[in-house]
Amino acid sequence: MDLNSFEYGFLSEMISIPSVGGDPEPGCPYGKTSREVLARFLKTADDNGFRTGTIDDKVGYLEFGKGKRLIGIVCHLDVVPAGKGWSFDPFKLTESEGRLYGRGIVDDKGPACASFFAMKRLMDSGFDPDCRIRLILGTDEERTCDCVETYAAKGEIPDFAITPDGEYPVIFAEKGILHITIKGSGNSSITAAGGDAANMVPNYCELTHGGMTYEATGKISHASKPDGGINAITELISTLPGDVIELSGMLRFINDSIKDKDAQTFTGCDIEDISGIITYNPAILKIGPDEESLVIDIRYPVTSDKDEIISHIASDAGRYGLTVIENNYMAPLFKDSESREITVLTKVWSDNISLFDGYDESYKDKYLKPIAIGGGTYARHMPNTIAFGIQTPWSEDQCHRSDESISINDLKANIKVLTEAIIALSAL
Repeated sequence: MDLNSFEYGFLSEMISIPSVGGDPEPGCPYGKTSREVLARFLKTADDNGFRTGTIDDKVGYLEFGKGKRLIGIVCHLDVVPAGKGWSFDPFKLTESEGRLYGRGIVDDKGPACASFFAMKRLMDSGFDPDCRIRLILGTDEERTCDCVETYAAKGEIPDFAITPDGEYPVIFAEKGILHITIKGSGNSSITAAGGDAANMVPNYCELTHGGMTYEATGKISHASKPDGGINAITELISTLPGDVIELSGMLRFINDSIKDKDAQTFTGCDIEDISGIITYNPAILKIGPDEESLVIDIRYPVTSDKDEIISHIASDAGRYGLTVIENNYMAPLFKDSESREITVLTKVWSDNISLFDGYDESYKDKYLKPIAIGGGTYARHMPNTIAFGIQTPWSEDQCHRSDESISINDLKANIKVLTEAIIALSAL
């Protein structure tokens, strides 16, 4: 079934709201646009017969069905900054050559809308499960996840929930996520800036010294897959004259310890387990008269120790007069890959795998078993939750990229998968 006019219009409305996290205001704990996108989503749901609610203006929900048991779908409506390099307006839903473009179309407004459409189609068809189906909508996932943590503390916990904020088939493990800041004293002779968010590979960096400006461009990618992008910060260091690098402890640290170093060497973590190996992303660089700082995003295996990683980096940074501050930390996630819910979802995926663009028969041997990822989802913060979809494992990751997009065919396939997942989970 194609998207109908209501669905296309609603998706367009959601993409048009630039819901990047902002400063708190009364009634808007994560900024005006984050609160606006939630209000408009819930207003439409309410107008279409769903029961709706909010908690502390941070998180909302809509539901239908009856009964004590609660099946959840957990999505977020905030987005990362657009960044540079777009061919289209990032906050206008654009259709081109069978694809839909816009910031959030994959991460995570598109999945939130697809979940809503699946629920609405089921409710309109007369589907009457012996449980309630609830779509939970957070508004600060890209920064703190405080929104869904608020729900977990104050809201009704689903008996089981999925979050369509990753990739298929089913995600049973997520690496630990660590954000640190390397800090040094200010530099009166150099100014530099690069990067927009910790969880994005930076695609632009600029440095000025002695009347000269040095620039570097890169390619945005999600920080959990840094090899999919080109890091503008390290690219810039490669263009700088040696005498400029020597003027800054931060620049020397990046040049010596980061620029050509793999993640295992930089972090001192050589563990490889079921979740993979460690990765890192130098994300935000600032150099000025008051401070030198570099924010780094690290994704580490589920069996490794984040304190050992910090200690190793701090020892190295100290040789350059720099200190390390831990900003944010999310513990690894590990679930039973043979639980009945994961088994059911794996079958739903298996039944629909051939519907997605780029499918090849050989993928049935490669992409049917539950997987581990480096990305972080709401599953870490909401009990009884795992990530399920929505990107195919053989496609290029669209999260946090310029020209973020999904094919119309894959969006329709996702609605079908989510519909069948709701039916299957309701029957357990």
